[in-house]
Amino acid sequence: MDVGLPGHVTRHIVPAPTPELVAGLTGALTAPGTWLKLCAAAEEVAPVLSPSWTVQEQEFMMTTATLPRITPKAPSGYTLAITTRAGVTVARLLTDSGEVAARGQFALAGGAAVVDQVETAAGHRRRGLGTVVMTAIAAAAVSRGARSGVLVATAEGQALYETLGWTLHTPMTAAVLAAADN
Repeated sequence: MDVGLPGHVTRHIVPAPTPELVAGLTGALTAPGTWLKLCAAAEEVAPVLSPSWTVQEQEFMMTTATLPRITPKAPSGYTLAITTRAGVTVARLLTDSGEVAARGQFALAGGAAVVDQVETAAGHRRRGLGTVVMTAIAAAAVSRGARSGVLVATAEGQALYETLGWTLHTPMTAAVLAAADN
């Protein structure tokens, strides 16, 4: 998929990486800023990556078979804003001054909500804002026909999602192709 960000131009998601498939991809992909998201632990795929690929911190694909439909409530001092554009729904918790304190987004893929970019700003962590964002995402996704959900979590996010009923599906390894040395 095209991502179009500096350092993250394209992303290839590989649900069942084999050594032959990974070797073929890493040999064929040459654009710096190309990412591979491999459904496997780093120790399984890192040995077949060429030195030009950098393995990132371990991530975790998580799923939920049933999204809860709970009405989200923004804590005092925050306002919840939900917008949809081009098929992507974004939930943001804003401070009274309009600063984004926490956010997350999803798009639908069949009956599943694919959740992405859930984050809480450093000055607003440990206040339950991630839970509010995830509750808002789930409610919005259910209202648009989603039944289940999938996301890729960092180690820090994994604990939050588990408290919300998400379960580990597989470890994920992200690798990025570095720019060639000049």
